[in-house]
Amino acid sequence: MHYCESPYVYQRRKTREVFVGDPANGGVIIGGDHPVVKQSMLTCDTMDTALSAKQTLELVAVGCQIVRITAPTVKDAANLENIVRELRARGCYVPIVADIHFKPDAAMEAAKWVEMVRINPGNYADSKKFAIKEYTDDQYDAELKRIEEKFTPLVKRCQELGRALRIGTNHGSLSDRIMNRYGDTPLGMVESALEFARIARANGFHNFKFSMKSSNPKVMIECYRLLVARLNELGPDWNYPIHLGVTEAGEGEDGRIKSAIGIGSLLCDGLGDTIRVSLTEDSPREIEVCNDLLAQVPVLTNHDLLAENHEFPFDPFGFERRVTPEIELNEDVKCGGEQLIRVVVTRATFDKVAPKIRPKDDVKPEAIYEDLNVLEVDPLENFTVNCHTQLITVKDGVMLPTIAAFRLLVAKLKRLGASNPILLKDLLIFPETSLAPNIALLRASVVIGSLLADGIGDAILVRGEAGAGQSLRLGFNILQAAGCRSFKTDYVACPSCGRTLFNLQTVTARIKERTQHLKGVKIAIMGCIVNGPGEMADADFGYVGGAPNKINLYVGKQPIKFNIPEAEAVERLVDLIKEHGKWAEPEDAVEPVGISRAV
Repeated sequence: MHYCESPYVYQRRKTREVFVGDPANGGVIIGGDHPVVKQSMLTCDTMDTALSAKQTLELVAVGCQIVRITAPTVKDAANLENIVRELRARGCYVPIVADIHFKPDAAMEAAKWVEMVRINPGNYADSKKFAIKEYTDDQYDAELKRIEEKFTPLVKRCQELGRALRIGTNHGSLSDRIMNRYGDTPLGMVESALEFARIARANGFHNFKFSMKSSNPKVMIECYRLLVARLNELGPDWNYPIHLGVTEAGEGEDGRIKSAIGIGSLLCDGLGDTIRVSLTEDSPREIEVCNDLLAQVPVLTNHDLLAENHEFPFDPFGFERRVTPEIELNEDVKCGGEQLIRVVVTRATFDKVAPKIRPKDDVKPEAIYEDLNVLEVDPLENFTVNCHTQLITVKDGVMLPTIAAFRLLVAKLKRLGASNPILLKDLLIFPETSLAPNIALLRASVVIGSLLADGIGDAILVRGEAGAGQSLRLGFNILQAAGCRSFKTDYVACPSCGRTLFNLQTVTARIKERTQHLKGVKIAIMGCIVNGPGEMADADFGYVGGAPNKINLYVGKQPIKFNIPEAEAVERLVDLIKEHGKWAEPEDAVEPVGISRAV
């Protein structure tokens, strides 16, 4: 079972074409040999026709090729007619996607007016109650028949009207039925989508694409890999296009890093036909990041055949950190084994940041590159390893993109029976001019994040970012986004949409102001209940819009406090954190080394 032809050589996955609207009149074709399509989503109330049209035009102006609009009720879905009419009257023919959760009737109405309907298999025909139930095979089959009865009318309507479908599974909203049969797993996400795909195919409908979104980049990567591998197993006519996205990525550097790890890793493996970068920011900013991220793929991928077999030196479908011995980097810090993945800096960076480091700082260099006993090798050549406890890395100047080079290094070590700890680098060849900070961030995140998701790496070195403090902090931020270390508060924040019951950007800023000093605490900030309870399953606390101007607070996936006035909700969240022993008073506010810049 495989999801791409080779872990070393880029080859874009071949898919069938999916038509979203009429390509001769502003529509797009997803898949085939067509470029990856960029999309985003409106943040306003769907009933506000004028503002919906305005936001759509703003997105199109910056290069958005598909615009998604939420339709939480039949009334909202019916108003899509007015939005589309207004756009067409203004000469805008961008395809519109209706985002549907919970309401099959809303999907049926929306299909009359828009080019694509997105449905979520987790809640299209089910309501999530976190119920525990054992299903017999007969009971499970009966549930599938019930789903078929609810979904088939939409399939037929899309077929009649020439619409497209997106079968979009979200990690945070798997149905109780799937959870009880498969658990909260990538396999559960894949099977949830395939159940709906089989219904579409049984009706002769093939104009659809898949998505497998999660707020955890590692989970998201595993899900997409498994999906494509399952499609390959099912046969060549299951070659449907893929939409990539990390849901609830957040804002600023953190949102960009998470998106780059998840989306960038898969793009570099040849997967993905359309992408959305989900940021808790104004939607046009998402397209900027899409453009920058897509531009990195040719630079970060290998297109030349290698004289190697194309075995995978890691398990692509189940994360497991590569087993290595524990070694000393210096007299104070160890790596490998069960140790944390360490952040290494160059001597030049250390000299600049060392005078600013305070004793209690978590963001600080853990080793100096030039002082390490590190074996540097060219994985394209034969090499020997005399000691398994020596740190090893790819030497600078190797004529391979970094991801391929380190994967090949692991494959060569495996053949030698060597388990040496590995130092990852974000680049092997320095560009002639310094990289812009936004590009350096994306490249480092894609390269190092991709390898960490493969289970590779015991220490990391970021050199593409020219700023000393910024490069140090970027290393720590990548480790946190990849789920390898936790040195600060972790936020899961959804992008806004028409379902959102409060101003996400403003509220996220308020929550961060009160809680950003909490180390190792994960807080979910959700505009509504669509993904809230599920995506918060691995968060410590959740802040969720329950009704207009009312907030529900969660501990894990359990709702604890309901209908709190929005004006009080942030402080009540703080009280909840205190009640559960996770609160610490902030120390004197001093800007940490390499503090994140506005992006």
